[in-house]
Amino acid sequence: MSDNNSPKPYQLLEAELLPKLRQGDKQSLNRLVEAYYGPMRALARSIVGDSIADEVVQEAWFSVYKALPKFEGRSSLKTWILRITANEAKTRLRRESRQVSLEAISGGETDLLPGRFQDDGHWAVPPSSWHDESPDALLTNQEMGDCIEWTLGRLPENQQAVFKLKELEDHSFDEICNILEISASNARVLLHRARVSLYGKIEHFQESGEC
Repeated sequence: MSDNNSPKPYQLLEAELLPKLRQGDKQSLNRLVEAYYGPMRALARSIVGDSIADEVVQEAWFSVYKALPKFEGRSSLKTWILRITANEAKTRLRRESRQVSLEAISGGETDLLPGRFQDDGHWAVPPSSWHDESPDALLTNQEMGDCIEWTLGRLPENQQAVFKLKELEDHSFDEICNILEISASNARVLLHRARVSLYGKIEHFQESGEC
């Protein structure tokens, strides 16, 4: 039986690398880039789109490198890096004259999927086609994966960001709020809306075989 309190792989990596990173060790920085490039790009892509995601990640790494000596460890290094990435992406959006507000959530949200989710945000009753598969496992299924990815790419940027951080990166709501600088209630609403869209698309795919 696994221990839920045991350190996650990225926490072990950070414990190993952080002292060397503070000393400016380039090999440790390269290992950090290899470990976190994927999550950083996925987050940047969900906010600014694919075409400039790589540029945002490059800008974020430059900011990370400059700020590393000031890292205080009040969050995990991964959460801190992803928050910098999110801030760089939002800054880039403003420069591109696109207006996206992560706090623009209307009240009176109706629960369209009652009983589907537990208090911690995990599925209580997953879609029937998901069985024991995680969302990232579903993305490896050719047709279903293409459909889910297509749907994800058309969600509002704020919903994409929260969904990917929660479902694909397995971040807690506290970490998501820290990374995106939004409230817990807003994070839950954004995740709920994304899931409603994806759940509807999965149901449609099951019934029709078409996305």
